[in-house]
Parts: sequence; structure tokens; C-alpha cells
Amino acid sequence: MHPSEVLFQGKRQPLLLPACDHYAGSEKLMRKSMALQQELGPVFDITFDCEDGATAGREREHAELVAALLLDAGNRYKRIGARLHDVASPFFAQDVQAIVGAAAKELAYVVLPKPEGFEDVVRARALINRAAQAAGRGPENPLPLHVLVETHGALHQVFEIAALPQVECLSFGIMDFVSGHHGAVPAAAMRTPGQFTHPLVVRAKLEMVAACHAYAKVPSHNVTTDIKDSATVANDATRAAGEFGFTRMWSIHPDQIKPIVKAFTPRLSEVNEATNILLEAMAANWGPIAQHGRLHDRASYRYYWTVLQRAKLAGLALPDAAAAIVNQPETT
Repeated sequence: MHPSEVLFQGKRQPLLLPACDHYAGSEKLMRKSMALQQELGPVFDITFDCEDGATAGREREHAELVAALLLDAGNRYKRIGARLHDVASPFFAQDVQAIVGAAAKELAYVVLPKPEGFEDVVRARALINRAAQAAGRGPENPLPLHVLVETHGALHQVFEIAALPQVECLSFGIMDFVSGHHGAVPAAAMRTPGQFTHPLVVRAKLEMVAACHAYAKVPSHNVTTDIKDSATVANDATRAAGEFGFTRMWSIHPDQIKPIVKAFTPRLSEVNEATNILLEAMAANWGPIAQHGRLHDRASYRYYWTVLQRAKLAGLALPDAAAAIVNQPETT
């Protein structure tokens, strides 16, 4: 049996997405991002922004541009999504018609900003699904939804939102979340170190991440607004992954992509450890083993299997033994 079949019998398999989600809101930056993705490969996703990162006043033209780029040959890996206007915006339905209605099959996902709660997500989903199905993307392959958690209502109902099968990722919107406290949370909490220490922000991040992991969804960390210091974004990504359990993070500048991907990629020493443990496990027909005086069984095997999967997704050159494990064909 394939390792995933052995290790996740009756359990949700963890959903894995590229560790970096790069946002671009102008034609110049969108095309530049596509060129970079073709150069580096699908180790990061691109989100074309129709909301806060786009120019106001040309909403229809911008949505049509997004659709055209999604249909372009430059969308080689089909790992480009779009952030629409929020469901309460007069431009939401227009975005859905122009983007989902034209390019449903080419979209990797759509991002839903500023939902006030579960019902907003459900309402947006219904309109998106109607447009996607009319464009030939049927219910057997629904368009994945990424939901921005940046309001009090969305945070309050974050477990219900994460439980929706079509939702594959929740992203934390720190600037709107902090602003929603109307000065009770200082602006310093939008950036490091405050974003990792202020109790209300820490609580919000942990609630969202816990909801994601409870339903095998992907938690995505907020932006680093300091676009000139790669050390800052690397530090933020490392803390988001190591201390808070995020598995993905936004980028708002091309120079942020590589530090984010690197921070979320398992180290080679971790890959080697995972490989050795899983090889012994396979030789023992997935029964318990002891390695270096430590007991391992299927509970820890699931962790080490995920390490190899994340390394593969990040484009890490795997040792031959590790590649042989993760590239095994599934039996079903």
C-alpha cells in the first residue's frame, strides 16, 4: 500500500499548498510575477488582487485583465488565484462574472476578503459555484476557496468556516484585524515584534491556525510590510512556522518569495531523518520501530511523511531514497 493509504486510514490527509502566496495588483507586477513563477517553478502561488492591492475606479477593466492573464499561456502551472472584492461590495458579483465566468478552469482558487462570518462565505460560495459550473467547472472539481480572517465575526466562527469542504486555506489579515479594534490595539501590533507578542493578535492567529489544523486546511500568515529587508521577512516566516504552526505566508514583493519558501522548507537534516525513519518503518510493515533509542509508530510516521511531502512541494532536491518514498505510485 502507498504510505498515505497506510498512515491516514480513516483520517483526513493534511492539505499541502506552496508555502508562499505572492500578491500582485497591477498589470506590470502580475506579468512580472508570472515570469518569475515560470523561472522558479510552481514553488509559490500567485494571487491577482482585485481588492486592496488594486487601483480604484477601474474595477471592471481590472477584473477583465485578471481573466485574460489567467487564460494566457504564461499561466503554465495553473497555480494562480484571484482575490475578489468582498461579498458585500457592489463589485463582487462583477468580479465573479468577469473572472470565474471566464477562467474557472484556469483558476487555482479564489480569495474571499472581509467576510463577517460563516454566512458571508456560504453566500459567496453559492455565486462562485454557479459561475464556475456555467463555465464548465462542475461540482466534481469545485473551485477552492481561500478565506481571509480579518474581522471579529470571521474569527468568532473560524471553526465553522474551516469545516466547509470547499475551503482549503484561511489567511490572517492582520492590518484589517488590528484596525478593527479602533485604536485599542496599537499599530505596532501590525509588525514584528508586536504581531507575535500582543495578546489579542496572538490569540487570533492561534485560533485560526487551530481551526485549520482541526480540519486539515492550510493556515496562511499575513504580510511583512517591510519590503526592503529580507532578514525581517525571513524572521517573520520562521516564527510563523516554528512558533505558530502556519504552513504558508503572503508575499507582497518579489524579493520576499525566496526567504519565505526557504523558511517553510524542511532542512536537509530533517529530510534525512524522515527518510531513515520511514525506510525502517516500511521494512517493518509500518509496525513500531526504535531508532537512536526513541520509539516511533504510525503517529510519528505521519509527521515524517508530511516532512517529505513539504520538501517535495518546495522543490527541494531530495536524496534518492527520499524521492523513492514520496514518488511511489498510489495503488488506488
